[in-house]
Amino acid sequence: MTSTTHTDTSTESDTSDGTTILDGVDMADPYADDPAFALHQGGKLTIASRVPIDGPEDLSLAYTPGVGRVSQAIADEPHRVWTLTGRSNAVAVLSNGTAVLGLGDIGPEAAMAVMEGKAVLFKQFGGVDAYPVCVDARTVDEMVAIGKAIAPTFGGINLEDIKAPECFEIERRLQDELDIPVFHDDQHGTAIVALAALINAAEVVGKRVEELRVVIVGTGAAGVAVAELLHDARVGQDGTGDIIGVDSTGILHRERANLTPTKQWFVENGNGDDRRGGVREALHGADVLLGLSGPGIIQPEWLAEMADGAIVFAMANPTPEVMPELMPDNVSVIATGRSDYPNQINNVLAFPGVFRGMLDVQATRCTIEMKRAAADALAGLVDSPIPDRVIPGAFEPGVAVAVAESVKRVAVAQGHVRS
Repeated sequence: MTSTTHTDTSTESDTSDGTTILDGVDMADPYADDPAFALHQGGKLTIASRVPIDGPEDLSLAYTPGVGRVSQAIADEPHRVWTLTGRSNAVAVLSNGTAVLGLGDIGPEAAMAVMEGKAVLFKQFGGVDAYPVCVDARTVDEMVAIGKAIAPTFGGINLEDIKAPECFEIERRLQDELDIPVFHDDQHGTAIVALAALINAAEVVGKRVEELRVVIVGTGAAGVAVAELLHDARVGQDGTGDIIGVDSTGILHRERANLTPTKQWFVENGNGDDRRGGVREALHGADVLLGLSGPGIIQPEWLAEMADGAIVFAMANPTPEVMPELMPDNVSVIATGRSDYPNQINNVLAFPGVFRGMLDVQATRCTIEMKRAAADALAGLVDSPIPDRVIPGAFEPGVAVAVAESVKRVAVAQGHVRS
């Protein structure tokens, strides 16, 4: 037998991120056949001019010397910024990447693709010019300082994918200190769509929203905002109904120690029977489950212990708390965060119209009454609710317009508009 010696002529080299590659060896791209990667090549956004620059005269008007006269006019009368620049239709999509989709704290660079996508949806559904602003900032003070520093460019700020509990304080402080609306979509977009769907689901099962016993599993940013908006809409408030919060430890009750202020809200405004235990105990006899937690954490047999005509919104995405096909017979209305099942709880139903309405009247803040109006408008777009249709679809015509008109009316009535 003749032996053969193989000589490896490849050489190693290091990349800037510390990984090692072999010269002369082709490395297959594991994402080469993924259509999502093909779509994202070069990003999803571009800047386009609204005015032609076809020659020296156009240039002299759009830039120097003509632009100098415009800038001086704004300096003399600052309100002119709203008509002489694009500020009146501009929204910052501000994120630090600490709670991105279901991926967690992946940082501002990785968040950029999501924020670009959000900007695309703003434009597609609301005609709003949105700009991704992904920042390397971890603390509340840093995020507030950044929000205040960029505010002169924008007519509103949409906070996105910022982890709890910091997101609550960031939103509160920015809204208190700025004269433009600040809206955390992970909280309030979810809350608006969930309330709209619940209004119609209650009609389907023949119950009043005031009498509903609601269990919210997951008391992070979205869970808290949903609870507060439902409470403001009188859900569970007639003495027989209730709102019960459940976190990873169990039911939030009066003996739980060291609760954050947002979790303490559930103790002070719900769980009137002072229930104890976990998810199963909370669901016993309940009318509604709103899942805002994680995949597969709810057992179907627990749902069978809910009331007849139960309503289940299993909104963990992409995998719900319990799959729709596993629901027991007492569950009458089902919603998820997915597009491949009926009744998708999709934030795109809310935020484009909410910001469209606020920008149109140069609103100075976003109030809970505006959010209520948005939810009522969404619910009203479904003429005759049935189990498989308690919320309109994202591509149905007129959704953003209806939401915007409702928000505008409330903003004007409350006086939260620029004079």
